Formats: sequence, structure tokens, C-alpha cells
Amino acid sequence: MSVAARATGSPGAPTAGTYAGLFMVTLSTLMYEIILTRIFSVTMYYHFAFVAISIALFGMTLGALIVYLRPERFPHEDVRRQLWLYALLFSVSIALSFLTQMAVPFVPRWNLVGVWSVVLTCVVIAVPFTFSGIVVCLALTRFPARVSRLYAADLAGAALGGILLVLLMSRLDGPSAVIAIGALAGVGALAFAWDGGLTRGMWVALAAVFVLGGIALMNARLAERRDPFLYILWAKEGKEQKYPYEKWNAFSRVTVTGDPDAGARPYGWGMSNTLPDDIFVNQLTMTIDGGAATVLTRYTGKEKETDFLRYDVTNLVHYIRQPGDVLVIGVGGGRDLLSAIEFDQNSVTGVEINKQILDTTNVAFGDFTGHLDRHPKVKLVNDEARSYLTRTDNEYDVIQISLIDTWAATAAGAYSLTENSLYTTEAWDTFMDRLKPGGVLSVSRWYNIGDDEPLEMYRTAALAAHALKERGVENPRDHMLIYAGDYATTTPSYSVSAATLLVSPEPFPADDIARMDEATSQLEFGAVLTRTEAADPRFAGLASPEGPDATIDSFEQDISPPTDDRPFFFQMTGVKSFFNGSAFENTHVTRPALVLAILGLVVLGMTTACIIVPMLAMTERSAHAGMAPFYTYFSGIGIGFMMVEVSQLQRLSIFLGHPTYALTVVLFSVLLASGIGSMVTERIVRPEKAATLLAPLAALLLVVVLFGAITPGVIDRFDADTTPARIMAAVGLLFPLGLVMGMPFAIGMSMAGTRAGAPTPFLWGINGATSVCASVLAMVVAMLWGISVSYWLGALAYGAAFAAMALLATRAGKAEQSAAPVAGADPAPERAALS
Repeated sequence: MSVAARATGSPGAPTAGTYAGLFMVTLSTLMYEIILTRIFSVTMYYHFAFVAISIALFGMTLGALIVYLRPERFPHEDVRRQLWLYALLFSVSIALSFLTQMAVPFVPRWNLVGVWSVVLTCVVIAVPFTFSGIVVCLALTRFPARVSRLYAADLAGAALGGILLVLLMSRLDGPSAVIAIGALAGVGALAFAWDGGLTRGMWVALAAVFVLGGIALMNARLAERRDPFLYILWAKEGKEQKYPYEKWNAFSRVTVTGDPDAGARPYGWGMSNTLPDDIFVNQLTMTIDGGAATVLTRYTGKEKETDFLRYDVTNLVHYIRQPGDVLVIGVGGGRDLLSAIEFDQNSVTGVEINKQILDTTNVAFGDFTGHLDRHPKVKLVNDEARSYLTRTDNEYDVIQISLIDTWAATAAGAYSLTENSLYTTEAWDTFMDRLKPGGVLSVSRWYNIGDDEPLEMYRTAALAAHALKERGVENPRDHMLIYAGDYATTTPSYSVSAATLLVSPEPFPADDIARMDEATSQLEFGAVLTRTEAADPRFAGLASPEGPDATIDSFEQDISPPTDDRPFFFQMTGVKSFFNGSAFENTHVTRPALVLAILGLVVLGMTTACIIVPMLAMTERSAHAGMAPFYTYFSGIGIGFMMVEVSQLQRLSIFLGHPTYALTVVLFSVLLASGIGSMVTERIVRPEKAATLLAPLAALLLVVVLFGAITPGVIDRFDADTTPARIMAAVGLLFPLGLVMGMPFAIGMSMAGTRAGAPTPFLWGINGATSVCASVLAMVVAMLWGISVSYWLGALAYGAAFAAMALLATRAGKAEQSAAPVAGADPAPERAALS
């Protein structure tokens, strides 16, 4: 800092160290936010990605408000030391927060202990984001003359962070990657210390980098040897263990347990109780993200090693379609591939989106599984199933989807808030398009879970009937067969059984039904729905010529066919349930809604207590006079930004095939584009000219409307393309939208600067608070009414903001007032909070 700067109390101009420090802090912040979704997928389930977004928004907003509400603690002349200090605290708190989070069981229950576990988890997670928010706010407000360049460094770091995390997760396990991110944040503190000439600060920051980096590398090395000292302690409300095999990537954590030499009865919930007593197999259990399990079966090419598969309800389709060509969606441990081999099918193609699962099955345990990738009848494809089937010209006699999740995950409500691209009417239309004449789609789901009704199979039947009616089928029942196993004799300790739906675009001929009757009679599988039998009248009603709608309406639960716009197959809590209170009972079906309600209330409570209440307490009552249009405006753009962003995150999860892709692409595109839009706004907006205020907002509304109208067509156009092509299409869609979404906040702050005594920190707080609340609201709306409804509510919020700004511009014109924008205002807290 120059002598003149010290004399005037000014921090002077930012140097290379300032830019580098901000770059590293925002890079680490986005990496930390995204990796939380990976950690949550193991400790909670990955549909809690919206919680990571909410908490990041909350923490970043809180950090910025602390700077505004306590200016005496952040003097301008001491900014470089403060940047170093809070960057260092950010670095260290990432590691400490993660350690604390791992030690706290996440037990969402509607009681004091359960709610407290959620509160404690959210508070612990928010701490690093609060320190990051302080750093970003100080950097962007203490050097107003260079805010555009600092903003560019901020954006570059945030944009690169999303890409870098995918690379980092391909090399390190989850816990080690979190600590490594803390070390990267420490590099930011080191840069700030160098910038401020803080010799001791440089040594402290350097020590933090080496300690955290060393811990990360040491733990990663030990993890490769199956003995890490840092690992997940609590997951899915249970105590975790050190696994003999554990691998992470950007998609999942894969673990393998079991004794490869211990023979046992075949593992599965669909086995017939006629399975001979002398059949034993060697199997290992592969678990994905601590909840979804599959099996690895020892296979050396001997027929007797796979004979047990003939007794599995999931393989009934092979009794009526052989020999033929089979496509398996979700390879897992290779069980369905072995089934096709056992039934002597001509070929079997396995499509698996997660390369780590393929590597685990065929490389790490290839000697155990018989290297199925080398079998002459087997072809393995690492791709998203819908995209592959849309793109390929091949047709199949059988397409098989067998229990893509497990009972453990289903019973815990694991996927009830998850966008699932395999169980929608659009997906099933694609699947049936790829069947040969007479081909069969085989889908296995859970039939009984304890004493619960077979809601999953009801919904699967409704989905099949709807898809058939959409294809012009008069009587869906002629095209559907459903059979179930008996849990009482297969896996009684779990009280769960599986059922299989066979559906074909053509009616099942008499010889198919005769062969199926013979097979199911020998295997003692029960008929749930055939041409002449129905386990209960509701199955018959769902498959009736009139269509499934009337029967669907008779359920209190929501078993309506999922669509790409509302792709929550496992979410069956209906709107009725919320009004009569049954949605908040702790059952298999309603528990996800209970968890969502607890999380939503906790986030809203934290926002009220830590943002809204302090802002009200620190703002003079007289300052609120005449501010209603401003409050409407900043609330509207906060709600609009998050409703649009989260809805696109959900929509792209279907398009890109996985939430990790969607989160990375959405954040990268929106952050970069909105930042550019905000900088453009600074150059063109003049508060004294109403046209410069309203024209960008009008452009925003136009783009939002056009985006909503053309997105379905663009997705259909690129649905058959490769994953890189779909990612580029998503970026191309999001960039113009993000560009105009980055303009409203800067416009609002410019307008607020024309009003003497305007409570600008309060406006910031309103925007941040409504953004946090909207991130939860978007999830609820999409779950109950659809992603498009969530999106258009965001558009409506932007419309309210436009109306409020038009009123403010009219008032300003009449009063002939003009003033400069508020000095040092951050042009885009939405971007800062998400970065």
C-alpha cells in the first residue's frame, strides 16, 4: 500500500495478489458447494443438492451482511489483512466443518432431537460459506475503481471450480477431496498475505496449505490401501465402516463388501421359494452411495454358477423371448448380463452411465466376475440409457430394467425427491420405439415393503397403461403382464418382495401367456395382473380400456404417471396428504415429504433469525417509508433468479442424465453469463433515464419467455446426441438466460442510489433471504406440480419486479431526481452467493 493510500485511509489499488486471492477463494467456494452434493448423496441422499445451494446462498449472504452491518470492524485501510484473515478462516473452516458434519448423525425426525440434528448440520455447513461471503464482499466493495477486473477474477475462479472438481474427484476419494479444497482456499489466503506484505500471515497461510494438502494426499494414499484415517462415519442414519474396497468419482461412491470364498444362498428379493436347497453361489455386495446395492457373482463360465437366475422373478421375460437380443439398463454388478447368458440369448448390451461401476465390476473384480466385458455375447456401453437408445438404430427383443435402486434406498425415501429419467412416459415411449416387433420391456420394482400397499407397482402399472394409451392402444391389459414373488419365503428379515411388469406395444399372443403360466406356476410366482386375473380391482382399473385416470384419482397417494416435467417417480405423497396431515407421518411413502418439510423449515428459520431479523433491527423504521416498490423489486428478482435456476437444474438432470452434470453445467453457465451481464449493465444503465432501467428488464422477460418456450424443442433435438454435445447444448441454452439474469440487481442498486437514505443493506438482505427461500420453494413446487410450473413462477416473479421498477422509474421521472449509484455495491449477490 502506498504512503498516500495510508494517509487517506484508502486501501489503494488491487494488485496481482488481490486478484489471485479472490480467484482462489471463489474457485474453492464453488468446488466446496458442488462436492457437498457428493457428500450428501452418501450421508443423506443426493436429492439434497438443493440444500447445498440454499446453505451456500445463506452463508454468502450472511457474510456480506456482516460486512455491511458492522462497518467499524472492517475499516477500509485494513482490508488486505482482513482478506487474508477471512480467507484463512475459510480454508481452515472447510476442513473443520467437514469433520464436524461427519461426526453428527443426520436423523430427520419430527421431534426435538431430529430437528436439532438438521439445524446443527445446516449451521455447521454454513460456516465456511459465511467466511467466503466476507472475503468476496470485501474484495468487491473496497476497490470500486477496479471492480470490473476483480469481478472477472471472481467469475473465472467460480467457473473453473466446477470443471476442476470433476477432475479432482477422478483422483481422490470424497473426504480427501474436501480437505484438498481447503488447501486450495489456503492458497487464496497466501496470495492475500503476499499482497498485504504480511510476512507472518504468509507463513501461517503456507502452513495451512501444507498441512491440509498433506492430510489430503496422505489420506488419499491410505484410502487406496483401504485404511484411511478420514472417512464417512455416519450415512443414511447409520454408523459407517471402513470398506475393503471404496472408490469415488463425480457420480458416486462405490463400495464392495463380502467374502469372495464364502458360498451362500443367492442374494435377492425376487427368488422363488422353489429354488433347490443345494444351490449356493459366491457373491459380493456392491453399494452405490451407501443406499443402492447390487451383487457381484463369481462366474468362470460354468452353467451351474448361474442356474439360480432361472428362479428370479426379474428374469421372467427370458421364458417368452429367447433367443433374442437383450438390452440391460443399469449394469450394476452384472446380474442381468449373466441372466441373458444363462438363458442363451443371442446378445446382451449393457448400458451404464457410471464408469466407476463398470470398472469395479470388470477391472477391480474382473477375475471374480469372469470379465464379462470380454464375453463374446456381451457389449458394454458407458452412456446415459435414454440418449443411447434415442441415438442407436439397433432394435431389441428385450429391454430390461431391474430394480435400479434397492429396498434399503427405497424404504428410506432415498429417491423420492430425485429426478429419475427412466420412469417417465417420454422415456418409456423411447424404450418401446427401440423394441423389435413383439419385443418386451421388462421392469422390476418392489411389490411389498412391510405392510405397505404395492404403490410402486401401482404406479408402474399406471405408467405402462398411460404410455400404451398414448401410442393408440385400445386395451392396455392385453399388452401387460405382472407377476410377484413371495417375500415371506425369500427374504423374510426384510419383509420385502419384488414384482415384474412385462409390457409390449403388441398384445401378448396366447402362446406367450401359456408359457408364462407354466413358468410362474412352477416357480410359484403370483399373478398380479394378466388378461384374466388381477390381484385387486385397482390393477384391473389401471389397465382398463378407459385408461388409468379414474383409478389414479381414487388413491390418496399420487400414483400418476411421471413425466419429464414431473419426473419424481418415487415421490407419491399427494397434495391431499398435505391437507389432511398424513404427509407428515413417518412412513415409507410420506417420509420424504417429512424430511423436505423439516429441511425447509430449518432453512427458513435460519434465514429469518440470521438475516431478516438483524436487518430489521439495524434499520431505522423511518427508512422503510415509501420503500415498498424497492422491496417488491428485490424480492422478485431474488425469487425469480432461484426459481429459474433450480428448475433448470432439475430439467437438465433429466437431459444430461445425472445431477452432477446438471449442477456443474448450470452453475458454470449461469455464473459466467450473469457476471458478464452485470458488468454490461454498469456501462449502459443511467438511473436518471427510465429507458436504461426498463429496457434490460424487458429483455429479461422476453428471454425468459422465449427460453421457456423453446427449451423443450431444443432438448428433443439434442436428446439423441452424445453427452459432450448435450452439455454444449445446455450451455448454449443457459448462457443468454444467465446474461440477462445478471442485470436486475445492478439496476436495482443503481435506482436505490437515487433515493437519499435508502437502506441498501436491507435491500441486499431481502434479495438474499428470498433467494434462500426460493431454493426450497422451487423444489416443493416442482415435486407437486412440475418443473415448468416452478419455472413460470420464477418468470412471474420477474414480471412483478419489472412492474415495481416501472413504478419507481415513473416516480423518479416525476420528481426529476437523479443520483449516482451506491459506491461499492456488489453488482450481483446471486452470483456471489452461488460462486
